[in-house]
Amino acid sequence: MARHSGGRGWYGKVLGAALGVTLLATGASVWTAQAGAVDGSSPKTTASAKPGGAVKPVAVTIVHASDKGARGVNITIDDGPDPDWTPQVLDVLREYGVKATFCMVGTQAQAYPDLVKQVVADGHRLCDHSVSHDTTMDKKSQAYQSQQILDAERMITEASGGVRPMYYRAPGGAFTPYSRKLAASRGMRPLGWNVDTKDFERPGTDAIVATVERELPNGPTLLFHDAGGDRSQTVEALRRILPELKQQGYSFGFPVR
Repeated sequence: MARHSGGRGWYGKVLGAALGVTLLATGASVWTAQAGAVDGSSPKTTASAKPGGAVKPVAVTIVHASDKGARGVNITIDDGPDPDWTPQVLDVLREYGVKATFCMVGTQAQAYPDLVKQVVADGHRLCDHSVSHDTTMDKKSQAYQSQQILDAERMITEASGGVRPMYYRAPGGAFTPYSRKLAASRGMRPLGWNVDTKDFERPGTDAIVATVERELPNGPTLLFHDAGGDRSQTVEALRRILPELKQQGYSFGFPVR
């Protein structure tokens, strides 16, 4: 999600939960073993984006393009899953036959594994959005970045029942060359955005829709949220935006890999 401040007390709770998770010996041993992939040693293989496959490195560049081409749109949903809002977002996407990419916070995925499994069952893709949504990750050590990325990858994969995230989106866009290389070595393409709907500020459904209409020429990847507060405006905005874009001849896809 976009880097911002104010009204983000929810993330303090996430961070507190994440600190407890980080202290687990299993989590520490997993990310320490896997981090060797960036330095050229053999990475520890886990389940791939499809269960049973090997991890395949992807490009380290931050992707924005859609696999549907020039008239493609990528819907991306950040910060969940959330027991109140994720099901409502899924209902709207199902209603209009749209697939999206869900950028999940590790502790949220761990807390609500049934929702992670439902996202996968509905044909959407998973994205690693770190363990604790620290928007200052780019100022932290490589060891900290590794823990945030790889522990979240593990949490999401376990919660999904073995389906790995296919992308990595740094909280607030706080990418570093190291974090991009690490994520790419784990088969997670660094994922950016072109249209920040600012829905986390709850500006009103009309304002969210207007932002999409105004900024879509900037590129195809749209940023929404399904956690971190009341997301009723987001749900209603999606209910208006999806059929509108279809009527304009856009198709919905996934970020290229």
